Amino acid sequence: MNTPTFPLPSPAPSDPAVLRRGFAGVDCWIFDLDNTLYAPEIRLFSQIEARMTAYVARLLSVDLAEASRLRVHYWREHGTTLAGLMAHHRIDPEPYLAEVHDIDLGALVPDAALTAALNALPGRRIVHTNADSVYAGRVLARRQLVFDAIHGIGETGYHPKPDPRSFAAVLDAHGLDPSRCAMFEDDPRNLQVPHSLGMRTILVGAGHHGPDGSAQDRDPGHHVQWHTQDLTGFVATLAAALADVASSQATL
Repeated sequence: MNTPTFPLPSPAPSDPAVLRRGFAGVDCWIFDLDNTLYAPEIRLFSQIEARMTAYVARLLSVDLAEASRLRVHYWREHGTTLAGLMAHHRIDPEPYLAEVHDIDLGALVPDAALTAALNALPGRRIVHTNADSVYAGRVLARRQLVFDAIHGIGETGYHPKPDPRSFAAVLDAHGLDPSRCAMFEDDPRNLQVPHSLGMRTILVGAGHHGPDGSAQDRDPGHHVQWHTQDLTGFVATLAAALADVASSQATL
């Protein structure tokens, strides 16, 4: 499939005509969770990483430095630390997921502006995360964000992004045409498969390239079609532009 290529603006474009053209025909909006639907400055994932490191240290009887090294290594080689632990140590994923996501969500607050922007998007809204769906539901509840479906790691057969099977599980579950989908992500590598499938791809934030936050200033790659530091502003502008199209069609 030949995926359309659009400019990579930063900050997000304000020209409604550009957005209308770029997102014409999209009616399913797929969002990553952590560091995408809330600001990374809240540092929830730092809590998760600390709990993952402690889990690895206890499981493998290694010190925290070695556990942290393995956590990052498994992320790079397998997509998530969990996938590496399952591949090399055959752990049961459910106790691990419950333990590492048992964190303090007190820093999360409702975001009325983001809620309104998301609700204005035409079509379905789906969360696709490498976390588990119970944790994702807790985060969304704290943010008061409503989605039509949540696909956590369990719902994708424990195949994490960027594994193509992870994206296939979401598409197949809803009978989605990827050319009518848009994917919002904070990790550039997780946009490669969506781009190859024909989705619109939007990088949110700096593009941290992994759990150690390395190479934030490097080119995210041609598979990133759009880039915004302001998810709420981007979605609000996009939703308004698409609403103008719907209004114009209704008057014809």
